[in-house]
Amino acid sequence: MTTLLMCELRDGVFHPAVPRVMTAANILGQDTHVLVAAEPSDPAVARLARLAGVTRVRCVSAAHYRDHGAENLAMLIAQMAVDYRHIVFPATPFGKALAPRLAAMLDVAPVSDVCEILGPDQFIRPMYAGDVLVTLRNRQPVCVMTVRPSAFKPAEALQAPAQIDEAPSGPDMGVSRLLARRLAVGGRPALSVARCVVAGGRGLGSKDNFERLIFPLADRLGAAIGATRAAVDAGFAPHDWQIGQTGQIVAPELYVAVGLSGAAQHLAGMRSAGLIVAIDRDVDAPIVKMADYSLVGDLNVLVPDLLAQLA
Repeated sequence: MTTLLMCELRDGVFHPAVPRVMTAANILGQDTHVLVAAEPSDPAVARLARLAGVTRVRCVSAAHYRDHGAENLAMLIAQMAVDYRHIVFPATPFGKALAPRLAAMLDVAPVSDVCEILGPDQFIRPMYAGDVLVTLRNRQPVCVMTVRPSAFKPAEALQAPAQIDEAPSGPDMGVSRLLARRLAVGGRPALSVARCVVAGGRGLGSKDNFERLIFPLADRLGAAIGATRAAVDAGFAPHDWQIGQTGQIVAPELYVAVGLSGAAQHLAGMRSAGLIVAIDRDVDAPIVKMADYSLVGDLNVLVPDLLAQLA
């Protein structure tokens, strides 16, 4: 049997999670087809075809797929599902919107948030805010799954181009349409796949302090910026910077936590980080106890001192 991976493509660029999820698909040990809403002649399609493990790129070019609406794409994939043993999505907002809808249409239970693949039908996923890792076995005729991109290294674009063809389009369900899209512009790495993350919490005290301390440190380290839910709720940072059980899941090589205590919901989103550095005034904070290195004291002194050392 074969694996189908759904690719998220925006403005001619595929999401950085796609090569990582491709690595997960390769572990399943089957041929892997990639489905993408684009013309076969699109340069991004040619780049997809070179990713290690891709055996076929299937394109759908009908206009009603271009906004990546879950209703139309789920119906399309459901019609194709008979040819596939696994249907894989990234555990991004895009994938999380599609996978449950498709699973319901196929009358199967989705396997969500997979962080390790032990075999074609055996997976590990977190539960209870990441405090427990469970091993589960899929016994369903088709496995609809979402994969944590941060848990896998990106597949390299080294192989000769795979076959590229046009897949039959389905009907426009007419259930919803895209009215507008607002692009969050920034010069920093994408949070979900960044190698270095600097995260701030409510302990920073204000939006001004968040920007005064977190921004320069992130710029100095070439890092993405994250925030706790408390910091987001307080208006210090936008929602798409939120890390945790109800935000983004990250696994950077370096995670710098500034002014955050380390609530269980936040730790669930970053516990797979490589090296953790905590900067906080509370020596008993969970993040301080979890960290590899801790700087305990006044943030307004420690962060500028750290910046001076990094100069």
